[in-house]
Amino acid sequence: MSEKQKNSGLSRRQFIKGLGGGVVGTATLISTLSSCKVQKSGPQGSIIRGPDLVDISFELNGKGYDLQIEPRVTLLDVIRDHLDYTGTKRVCNQGECGACTVILNGKTVLACAMFAMDAHGAEIETIEGLADGEELHPVQESFIEHDAMQCGFCTSGFIMSSIALLNENPEPSLTDIKKGVSGNLCRCGTYPHVFKAIDGAAKKMQRGG
Repeated sequence: MSEKQKNSGLSRRQFIKGLGGGVVGTATLISTLSSCKVQKSGPQGSIIRGPDLVDISFELNGKGYDLQIEPRVTLLDVIRDHLDYTGTKRVCNQGECGACTVILNGKTVLACAMFAMDAHGAEIETIEGLADGEELHPVQESFIEHDAMQCGFCTSGFIMSSIALLNENPEPSLTDIKKGVSGNLCRCGTYPHVFKAIDGAAKKMQRGG
């Protein structure tokens, strides 16, 4: 044994013994965590759900759904991949572009940035729920009339944001319109047409159209 090892006060045997204890402790911790399914945490007794499947229920476009999903699944995953409502688009998948915008309990949300289990008990509306049979929603009609779409990836998100805006403010100014869809990005640059479409839809809805 070197002089440095003597001065350290820790022998090789003690070091290896300590290391072994650390490995056992780590393994025990991992085993304990993996066996946890539901536990209470936080001052208000909030529940940590998972890692197993969790039960959720919500209403989508007027129809009730009861699902079992992994806690990590986003609302966008459920809408597109589990329920096959593909009108809601996956573009950036980072909550930046607004293409996945849906209306949840009257407010717009980014479906890619929200866990599906957080939508439990909610009322959700997507682009597929707007038309009444063959009759389009006035906002949809106005987007067509004003050529407010090109590639179409952003269109459903813009329309959902527009409807949420007009539900809250039936007579928006141009500034209101720009603010209402400020979270939606168009890679084709059709913003002037979008603004005209929303304004046209607002006027049509005011006339009862």
